Amino acid sequence: MRNYEKEFSERVRFIRETVAQADSDGVVFGNSGGKDSALVGILAKAACKKTIGVIMPCTSRRNYEEDASDAAQLAQQYEIETRTIDLSPVKNAELEALQKNVQLSAAAVANIAPRLRMTTLYAIAASENCLVAGTGNRSEAYVGYFTKWGDGAYDFNPISDLTVTEVYEFLRFLDAPKRILDKAPSAALFDGQTDEKEMGVSYATLDSFILGGNVDLDAQRQIERMHKRSLHKLESPKRFA
Repeated sequence: MRNYEKEFSERVRFIRETVAQADSDGVVFGNSGGKDSALVGILAKAACKKTIGVIMPCTSRRNYEEDASDAAQLAQQYEIETRTIDLSPVKNAELEALQKNVQLSAAAVANIAPRLRMTTLYAIAASENCLVAGTGNRSEAYVGYFTKWGDGAYDFNPISDLTVTEVYEFLRFLDAPKRILDKAPSAALFDGQTDEKEMGVSYATLDSFILGGNVDLDAQRQIERMHKRSLHKLESPKRFA
């Protein structure tokens, strides 16, 4: 297990230095009520007095109920400034405009919310001289379980090297709200969605694979398939030289 006391100090210093080098006043992050945003929020608040957590519900019931409640609890416990912006009307307007011109796939519809959230975070950051903190972890990055130009966009990411298992260990060390630790991880892009069900592998299996452990052949093939299919998300856009 990592030395999380040392990890905390080093990551807080990293955030402070990143903000100072950019001559920024603070940090903005999406406070989703989930594990990764919780850890980023705690670290950012320890580093910067001006840390803004933005709760951005968008169409799914979980967004408006348990996730918003858990995000608010985190903000209260760690004294994080909170803004709440309802993105459902924006998404609905975008869908209405698009559907007049294209038959949208399920994936296209699901990815609208993360991209609207990033647009929202950058609008706040640009208006208040802040940097946008990323909240993606190593496990999800490996299999491309994030939205390109959505939650995959940020100015810096203080947890990108941590597996999901390590994120949970870190949160327990920091005494994060129990509900965030106990609930099934979900991007909540639609009702009933969970991360592990959608990926087809558990985080424990994925982390074991990434760290060189033994996993069964079917899981290995699934992970390798997702990784290969998502390489375009992990690389810089190709440019004509």
